[in-house]
Amino acid sequence: MHRNVISNTSCLIILSNTGRLDLLRDVYGTILITDEVADEYGDSLPEWIAITSVIDKEKTRLISSGLGIGESSTIALALEQSNSLMILDDKKARRLAKEYELTFTGTLGVVARAKNIGLAIDIQSIISDFKKCGFWMPSDIEQYLLS
Repeated sequence: MHRNVISNTSCLIILSNTGRLDLLRDVYGTILITDEVADEYGDSLPEWIAITSVIDKEKTRLISSGLGIGESSTIALALEQSNSLMILDDKKARRLAKEYELTFTGTLGVVARAKNIGLAIDIQSIISDFKKCGFWMPSDIEQYLLS
């Protein structure tokens, strides 16, 4: 199990917009986010989401080439925090995380984990709500979640 779970903004937004932000807590407990992600999110946060500053701000700046500040700071924090799991949906960010050999999942991975650990969730309803909010998902992932 990962000691630190670090979320990027997109996961917070889609889960919040569909009334399912608590799913993060139910699956992982405490979630870490950076100051930059908190700024991007722009809404109040529950007590189980902890804002943690990246120590080496230069690292965030170096990573930021082609990425948003939220993704950059999330990766920078994961580099500083050992045994971390990041929640990233951005394809470029995920590619960079692979280069750094960091562990990550996405918002759909959070849903899959919730299902796999036995949380009583309505997958069809979640998928429908995500789509209504403009969240794109590959059809093979959708079928996996529904099966």
